[in-house]
Amino acid sequence: MMLRTVSSSPLAPSVKVKLLHAGFHTGADLQDVEPHQLCRDAGISQKDAEEVLQTFLNDPRHLGCEKAAVEGLTALDLLQQEQSRGSIVTFCSELDAALGGGVAVGRSTEICGVPGIGKTQLCLQLAVDVQIPACFGGLGGKALFIDTEGSFVVQRVVDMAEAAVEHCALLAEDEEQRRALEDFTLEKILSGVFLVRCRDYVDLLAEVYLLPDFLKKHPEVQLVVIDSIAFPFRHDFEDLSQRTRLLNGFSQQLIQLAAQRSIAVVLTNQMTTKIADGQSKLVPALGESWGHAATHRLLLHWDGAVRLASLLKSPSHPDATVHYQIAAEGFRDSESDEVRPSVSSHGPAANHSKRPRTQTPHD
Repeated sequence: MMLRTVSSSPLAPSVKVKLLHAGFHTGADLQDVEPHQLCRDAGISQKDAEEVLQTFLNDPRHLGCEKAAVEGLTALDLLQQEQSRGSIVTFCSELDAALGGGVAVGRSTEICGVPGIGKTQLCLQLAVDVQIPACFGGLGGKALFIDTEGSFVVQRVVDMAEAAVEHCALLAEDEEQRRALEDFTLEKILSGVFLVRCRDYVDLLAEVYLLPDFLKKHPEVQLVVIDSIAFPFRHDFEDLSQRTRLLNGFSQQLIQLAAQRSIAVVLTNQMTTKIADGQSKLVPALGESWGHAATHRLLLHWDGAVRLASLLKSPSHPDATVHYQIAAEGFRDSESDEVRPSVSSHGPAANHSKRPRTQTPHD
């Protein structure tokens, strides 16, 4: 049993938007909050504040949360759910192996890195790869791409889509796969990527607030990308505690959506400079508390002229660092991987014989 969210409550829409904007996303966020405090933080009237607290404090889902924990799923149920969800390949075989087959469905993944390292390129690749037909080991889904920086370039999607279609055509071995290719075309792939432009954090919060309704109307969407989460939240915030509260509620809502809707949520994050012991180093933006927000954290970085992807956080796979490149066709294995072992890669590889591979059978 899940705690009621603000977005699913019977409150007036104007009140819900103000609550979400102030960082109140679930009944748990309203525990121990007094009406006058809610008035001040959310900018609502005393009457509305009392109605909000009454709604959530009397909610049986809120009162029965301890019972819900006892009546939860078994470990076997969770294992079967995770195995049935699948993952989205990146077309970098070493990275897919480190991730246990690709970017996990039902989980959130954060991709960090400096400008130009390939964060958006990987996101665009995933938006194409989520549409690979099931008979090729894909999900046959669609993607929602939320762009906060104006970095979405449709020509790159075209390049990647054409390469994916050609790649699957080379792998086709039976009649089922050849029939699937009739619907796996450039036009179908482009129409399977929904694009939303958010220009500030208010736009982004509103979009996430509307996500459940969007996903109901488009159940085929199995990937939600936010590129980037950092950009709208690094500006216009004098009260950092408010920003932390907004981000915590934001991340919890996305984690719930990922699990409940069986979708992959991918967030990109920028880097910032941290001074410690008189020395500076680059670290992911938005503070240390944000580091716990996503289920998986992936860092894209340089080693000289070599691009590396490091898995820094995962509940199910060990840390690993692999090589990759950004080719004309998209996100790919490093050209020199065939003569140079990866820095480290300990994750289990996906063994599905029909799953898309970076190399063609002729390589």
